[in-house]
Amino acid sequence: MARGETETVRELTVRGHRVRVAHRPGSGRPLVLCNGIGASLDLLQPFVDELDPAIPVVRFDVPGVGGSPVPRRPYVFATLANLMTSMLDQLEYRDVDVLGISWGGGLAQQFAFQNPRRCRRLVLVSTASGWMMIPAHPRVLAKMVTPKRYRDPEYATSIAADIYGGLLRERPELVKALLNGHSPLGSRRGYVLQLLAASGWTSTPFLPLIRQPTLILAGTDDPIIPLVNARMMARLMPNATLQTFDDGHLGLITRAPVLAPRIAAFLRHDNQLR
Repeated sequence: MARGETETVRELTVRGHRVRVAHRPGSGRPLVLCNGIGASLDLLQPFVDELDPAIPVVRFDVPGVGGSPVPRRPYVFATLANLMTSMLDQLEYRDVDVLGISWGGGLAQQFAFQNPRRCRRLVLVSTASGWMMIPAHPRVLAKMVTPKRYRDPEYATSIAADIYGGLLRERPELVKALLNGHSPLGSRRGYVLQLLAASGWTSTPFLPLIRQPTLILAGTDDPIIPLVNARMMARLMPNATLQTFDDGHLGLITRAPVLAPRIAAFLRHDNQLR
């Protein structure tokens, strides 16, 4: 399936898994995107559309999400990071930059830790360090335990302000287009497997060992990932820069015209970020 004139979406067989992958070619070092829990690669289309077109972009659905079939066995972040390396081998990419948002931020941290020479730069958006993080309010967590918000547009609208914050407090109806516009739905079992992969996982012990230049972006009104988590990560990571933005958990999408240039500048090592 083609997207625009250059981006293509196809299925690869990676370590025995069929994985749906979107690939936008370009002239620079590729940026690999790791998405949030329950979300297919389509969710980040507004961000990709705003990102410098010279930057190659690789997006994928983890097994059991979007267009990737449910795996036979559970997985953990370490095995998913290995799956990413094999996927990049097939695409013939050696050195990459990696961006992870929310749940995908955990996968991005794991990949950077396991591949210090392959991952050049790291971007962490609206994410935290796993079970040792400062958690969201229990009523927010209760609304996150099922993928219902991806399947029921009215329900998604009713909870948007409470769980996503930011712009969606004022315009909760936008969540219908953001979450339900064109993303293929994964299975409930796939969602549970993502929850299991994150349970018990933490990056806190190895964050000081992630020495890649890292840009941490955090919303000032994020009910899911309180801002204090980004500050804690920035202190633990030796080469991290923390920047905040005035929005909520989905700011990478709702503020894509603002955040995409910041990220592109960081990937180009623009001096204005120092």
